[in-house]
Amino acid sequence: MAAGLILIGMGLGGIAGMTRAAIDAAKSADHRRYEAYTALWDSQSLEVLESEIGHIQKVMRPEVEDPVELLELAKNSTVALLIVGDPLQATTHVDLQLQAIEAGVACSVIHGISITSLVTGAVGLSNYRFGRQTTLTYPYGGWVATSPLEVIAMNRYQGLHTLVLLDLDPTGEGVGGQVPMQPQDAVNAMMAMSEKLSETIQEIQQETPLEQIRVDACKQICLDTANLMVVLCSDMGTKEQAITYAKLSELSNVKSGRLHSLVIPANLSDVENSALHRWAKE
Repeated sequence: MAAGLILIGMGLGGIAGMTRAAIDAAKSADHRRYEAYTALWDSQSLEVLESEIGHIQKVMRPEVEDPVELLELAKNSTVALLIVGDPLQATTHVDLQLQAIEAGVACSVIHGISITSLVTGAVGLSNYRFGRQTTLTYPYGGWVATSPLEVIAMNRYQGLHTLVLLDLDPTGEGVGGQVPMQPQDAVNAMMAMSEKLSETIQEIQQETPLEQIRVDACKQICLDTANLMVVLCSDMGTKEQAITYAKLSELSNVKSGRLHSLVIPANLSDVENSALHRWAKE
């Protein structure tokens, strides 16, 4: 293979979810790097992949955001960067692609299945009715960011569903030691956001119609956040995939699963309502 950087989508559920093109390209590369900052595979699946394609070295946020070594290697050899899901779903990798172009390094992409394309259909909601997605973060240093709840509130006000990705790194540094956010963590985070937003909502400017709508939307969602109906999506794309439809407060009782995301539905069509009740918590 010619020298250059190949961004390879690993998909979500182990080697069985990778395309043949992705496996062949990774196997043929001179160097293989696994980006373990934006998303993760379980260790057993990584071992299976490594036995198929050869040695894989893990890289984290610093190596990807300041890719001096990656690009230097790619000038004279083939470097495969293995990325969970689809390579270009995160702006981190789009920026890497642009840096490669600027450095005169050939950069190609092999796409994979991403959580954003899988979840909507899997839970039974119309893909056309999803608004802006957001990420639920850990309270770094005790700071509670309310912006994720504001995104959910505005989507619901417009009749749009929300995909909520859950944080992987309680430190926010992206250098290792990830602890994927669990359902109880997500409940705690959303309740803390609701409490803070309730206290600060009057500080939001209301000089334009859009700002007034934002305030109304936030007030509505803060009224009863604990009873908000949500869809918990666990280990999607794997054999352990599980979907649970329940009140936010009820997610505290869900113990299974490794990686999770949430879908916050807006008002439902008849078909969507029937589809979600398949996953209702008993």
